[in-house]
Amino acid sequence: MENNNEEFIRQARVNRKTNETDIKLTLSVDGTGVSELETDIPFLNHMLDLFTKHGQFDLNLQARGDIEIDDHHTVEDIGICLGHALRESLGDKKGIKRYASVFVPMDEALAQVIIDISNRPHFEYRATYPSQQVGSFSTELVHEFLWKFALEARITLHVIVHYGSNTHHMIEAIFKALGRALDEATLIDPRVKGVPSTKGVL
Repeated sequence: MENNNEEFIRQARVNRKTNETDIKLTLSVDGTGVSELETDIPFLNHMLDLFTKHGQFDLNLQARGDIEIDDHHTVEDIGICLGHALRESLGDKKGIKRYASVFVPMDEALAQVIIDISNRPHFEYRATYPSQQVGSFSTELVHEFLWKFALEARITLHVIVHYGSNTHHMIEAIFKALGRALDEATLIDPRVKGVPSTKGVL
């Protein structure tokens, strides 16, 4: 997908249906922070709402999955779909800032997200939580979501939780920082001619 004119709309729609999940997702990079989320995982709804609001995206998501087994497949596939939508919506990436590093505090917790929209998928994760659950949500699924998101978006993503004592706050800081970092990295910089790479392509 190429961005050759001013009419290019940075938006993508992804539908994914498997024997485990059925997901319909639309992402607008240049949005106003509006989310319409329907999944069977309330904590993930909350985190994606924060991500959307702080990233100034628009996100519409309907997801159903085999949560009678556990939340794993649904969380994983939403990460895949969101990453796919981000990659598609950015087109050839001309004019973007590409990099971002954002710290977000949430009360006693501090998270940092560093992004390179590089077309080289890589994920580093440094987070140790006091609890393995937030309500019914397993904290190991945060890693699963972020890893699959980075892989499908083809970005380099580093996530560090520097400290915190409340698991909910620590994860919330991550999702807010992710939204803000992506907002910054995807901004169009009028000083950038073509793509921000000496290779001439991202």
